[in-house]
Amino acid sequence: MAIPGYDSGSVAERTHESVGARVAIVAGVVPDGFRLERSGRDPPVDALGDPVDVVGLEASKAVEAVRLTLVYDPSRLPPGASPTDVTVAVQTGNGWDPLESTVDLDETTVTAVLNDSPSGETIVAGYDDRDQGRNRDQGRDAAGPTE
Repeated sequence: MAIPGYDSGSVAERTHESVGARVAIVAGVVPDGFRLERSGRDPPVDALGDPVDVVGLEASKAVEAVRLTLVYDPSRLPPGASPTDVTVAVQTGNGWDPLESTVDLDETTVTAVLNDSPSGETIVAGYDDRDQGRNRDQGRDAAGPTE
């Protein structure tokens, strides 16, 4: 999985097929322990796939780019939702924060490309209703933004 603008020889990649997750990183130092694991955390209400832990990424040094790609289940989208209303969300101390993401409808994947490590270890594909005007701080644990 290439990261646009980077030589494939400088990209460290990990894949976890059973949960449909791929991560690629360009960094000065990528630890040997960098890997993907099925998360034991509960998924958010709006999850469209299984949560995944990106282990060891926080120990990377001089991160230039990170690409997170997750498979999602479009049948889990709420009625009337657009098939492009999908985001990669990362669990932080404040809930689930959506990342700017791109959806591949043919592959049913969602991808976020960052220029630094994500702000948390656990990621999930989730329904992104930020454009729907819903307020997420009404007690729902969801993949959308929290306040």
